[in-house]
Amino acid sequence: MDNFADIRPYRDDEVAPVLGKLLNDRELLDTMAGLRAPRLQRWFPKLVRPLVRHVLKRQLKGVATVRQFQQIVKLYMDEMIETTTTRFTVSGLENLSLERPWLLISNHRDIALDPAFVNYALYHNGGDTVRIAIGDNLLSKPFAADLMRLNKSFIVRRSAKGPRQMLAAYKTLSSYIRHSLTEEQATIWLAQREGRAKDGIDVTEPAIIKMLCMSQKKSEEAFGDFIKTLGIVPVAISYEWDPCDAAKARELALREQDGAYEKAEFEDLQSIAMGIRGQKGRVHVHFGEPLQQDFTTPNEVAVAIDRQIVQEYRLQPSNIWAYEQQTGRDDWQQLPDDVLTELGPMNSDSKAAFQARLAGIPEAHRSKALAIYANPVIAKLSLRAAETG
Repeated sequence: MDNFADIRPYRDDEVAPVLGKLLNDRELLDTMAGLRAPRLQRWFPKLVRPLVRHVLKRQLKGVATVRQFQQIVKLYMDEMIETTTTRFTVSGLENLSLERPWLLISNHRDIALDPAFVNYALYHNGGDTVRIAIGDNLLSKPFAADLMRLNKSFIVRRSAKGPRQMLAAYKTLSSYIRHSLTEEQATIWLAQREGRAKDGIDVTEPAIIKMLCMSQKKSEEAFGDFIKTLGIVPVAISYEWDPCDAAKARELALREQDGAYEKAEFEDLQSIAMGIRGQKGRVHVHFGEPLQQDFTTPNEVAVAIDRQIVQEYRLQPSNIWAYEQQTGRDDWQQLPDDVLTELGPMNSDSKAAFQARLAGIPEAHRSKALAIYANPVIAKLSLRAAETG
């Protein structure tokens, strides 16, 4: 029996039928047209749709496996990196064996880009791509769910209603993750929390660790031994520019003002598109050290993940300029050397670029945008203070 059929990625024998369905999906064709030729799509949708279908059909000709589909995704990824990043760097992979599976738990800033950059780093260093955990709240469109599952994503049932349904959904999820790691030898990507860190504060939810532990055989495995078998590797991803910074700042400001924030329909899909198209500047991905301590509680595991992510997060000039402006300081050179690791150019040009970025955000939301960029510096300084006493 296929116990995970409802949540797992598609298998090779399912690729051709799913692609055939997608090529006739009107919403997908309109969405692709809007991304590639927005003006034509706005004025001549009926004309553009068959053209998009023709292009997609030609690109997907002969694609019959997940790997072949991901080769197509790679072409778009290459183009995205070429046009929206000024530099992409990776560290830490030299300390990991790519011959075995890992459970990569990363900070979460962008819905699609975080796992995409992790995949890009692994692929170009001889590793396999990951299976990606994605919430069903992002799959409001059927074509989105199909595309994600073709790209090795598996579904987190966040929409489950009631305690029993939620418990069953998370038990299945936990079992699937362990099955992927131990039986299918597949590396998993998992965000450290549900939802993006919109305020720039990267903190692991212990509930994520508790969910993983639902597949622990408590009568046979001690907690610490179980955590070691998972092969948890913290991953720190940093962007010089967050393509969704203005939208995040707006949400944070409205949430503070009104006490709540109601997402518009398909807002998450719009965020995905904004993240892909927006300028990101310098991007860095750091793969940490596998967690091998003798842990006794989920909280201890979460703290250990946080420590590595904060410590290895690569600060960008935008972070430092934001910190200076937020604190009213003018002495970034006095920050500890281990905080200012491999910064980009700290000069008048990068400062002017940051000021221009901030000026493009409505004044009422600007303080929230400032905090998005400043908080990683504050987190590093706080961690350093805690460890040095």
